[in-house]
Amino acid sequence: MATKLTLDELNSLPDREAAIALRRCCAAEAWVLALVNARPFTSIEQLLKKAEDVWWNLHEGDFMEAFSAHPKIGDVSSLRAKYADTHALAANEQQGAHQADDSVLEALAAGNKAYEDKFGFIFIVCATGKSAEEMLTLLQQRLPNSHVQEVRNAAENQALITAIRLNKLLGSSVN
Repeated sequence: MATKLTLDELNSLPDREAAIALRRCCAAEAWVLALVNARPFTSIEQLLKKAEDVWWNLHEGDFMEAFSAHPKIGDVSSLRAKYADTHALAANEQQGAHQADDSVLEALAAGNKAYEDKFGFIFIVCATGKSAEEMLTLLQQRLPNSHVQEVRNAAENQALITAIRLNKLLGSSVN
């Protein structure tokens, strides 16, 4: 299947193929199934609204399923190995981490480990347009938070990431 689709193509795909395409945007199966079943969409805006509405009606376990499809910041190779379907859409999301010096990457790695040890899931941030230094600052700011607050923060970032990926999937520049 091509990386980019038109809305009409997404609407007309068999359920299984539509699920594969949507899973590249968000790996929560409940979200994928709800979007597959909500087709046809009349506009990208309608799809984005439905995607967000469905997302905020999911449970923490669904959020964790989506979070598990992400690489640790700076570790795109883990995404390739674990979730090859999302790699094409995620490839440019961590550009800032690729250009960082070793000390920042080491601090990100240490921060990611501390975050995962504390919260039980990896640090989720919408990395698009952010430098490694900015991501490190955000990680350090969020590390003292409660579990409940971090699930919310990560879910908010996942919603942003999903919207960006849906737009990329459909070849749209609307974010």
